[in-house]
Amino acid sequence: MYLLRVILPDRPGSLGAVARALGEAHADIASVEIIEKAAGLVIDDFMVDLPDGVRPDTLVSACSSLPDVEVMWVSFYPQNRTLTADVDVLDAMLAHPDAASEVLADAAPSTFHCTWAALVESATGDLVHRTTLAPPGSLPVHLLGDLGVAHTAELPTDFCEGWGEQIVAVVPCRAGRALVLGRPGPEFRASELARLRHLAMLAADRESLAAVNPVLS
Repeated sequence: MYLLRVILPDRPGSLGAVARALGEAHADIASVEIIEKAAGLVIDDFMVDLPDGVRPDTLVSACSSLPDVEVMWVSFYPQNRTLTADVDVLDAMLAHPDAASEVLADAAPSTFHCTWAALVESATGDLVHRTTLAPPGSLPVHLLGDLGVAHTAELPTDFCEGWGEQIVAVVPCRAGRALVLGRPGPEFRASELARLRHLAMLAADRESLAAVNPVLS
């Protein structure tokens, strides 16, 4: 499975043209998600399968052949991950309110198309909870920035032994903790950070989380 992030014109027929081009490149589109809309453009994430022997750069070539279409990012995406809507995450958090932050961390790789997620102590960077592919040990607080404010940052190569550069999204969470999401790219968009911040705020406040329940039920 591959994650393909594409900028295309916000006009009728653009999405269909990209889908046709990918199909002609032998890609099987599993899902499409709108990430952001602005100034007549749309940023979409395509999850696609490729048959054996077909290289991912054929996806780039297929999209680049279309006018006003640009590929921002293409990368391998683990097969066992699926796109999970925010409402599904809320349902899971409501089912386990005492562990809502941990539930959000576990769901983050699927929901936000990232490689890993970790709950850290804001003062030390020590890991409280991590997904399978998260760095071990602790995260460098001095490189993460202000853990009390939602933001993005870059972790340089070898921030953790054997690791390459990572783009991270950071949001404050419960009781002196922060949730950190990481991936090698693409950069986290403002819309992704806003969604993550909202879910983290709900996870940190039982009353706010409980107030969502009538809406979902």
